[in-house]
Amino acid sequence: MKNELRSFWARYLNFNWKFGLFLILLICIPRFVLVLFANKTGNYSYIGLIMAISAIVPFLFLNRNGQKIIGISKPEKIRWLPVAFLAGLTASFILYFMGKQLFGNTIENWYVYIGRSYNIPPGIDNHHKNILFAVMAFTGMTFSPVGEELFFRGIVHGAFANSAGERKASIIDSLAFALTHISHFGIIYTGSRWIFATIPAAIWVTGMFLVSILFFYFKRKTGSLLGAILCHAAFNFGMIFCIFYLL
Repeated sequence: MKNELRSFWARYLNFNWKFGLFLILLICIPRFVLVLFANKTGNYSYIGLIMAISAIVPFLFLNRNGQKIIGISKPEKIRWLPVAFLAGLTASFILYFMGKQLFGNTIENWYVYIGRSYNIPPGIDNHHKNILFAVMAFTGMTFSPVGEELFFRGIVHGAFANSAGERKASIIDSLAFALTHISHFGIIYTGSRWIFATIPAAIWVTGMFLVSILFFYFKRKTGSLLGAILCHAAFNFGMIFCIFYLL
């Protein structure tokens, strides 16, 4: 077994699938509950905190060797970075067109439901709308891409890869990522009650799984988590653009 964990943790833990599962339960369950709570109350202040914790986890548990192994390093193939950005942007527009064609502007459209969290005032003028978009785009392209990629494609993937190999680990971390996002859309709070939108949720989760695989693909192509982060940031930018200007 490679020496990936800091010496303190190495006394009690192994960097394997059990550790990866432990991290998923430790981070994803509280996150799931907090997102559902935020969708009901409109208070999203704790979501940034959970993203920050997700970003810190690899540095808390892994030594420098472990951080390098999971992809915290300079990209080996810089030419793939703009491709990663374009791929993430394209994926976000594909999901927009799917949602628009299948569900229109109803609450069963994932972008419509997620857009409620942005609290865009009705009748807002273009100037202030552009400012709000810039703020939301900046936060959407930084907090969740960094936190989620360091966590899912980083330390969780690395732990499972040690036990099951790269391909199986990518499926596992992508499933964890996709299922966690049911709290963002799938379990819907509307009209003072919760509903589960079965078919839209299934499409959404499948989409999240596939984009997660895409993020991993560009991690491999660039030899760094920066490829996954950039692809993820572009996806979030496209999603926010669609919510602000196309719905």
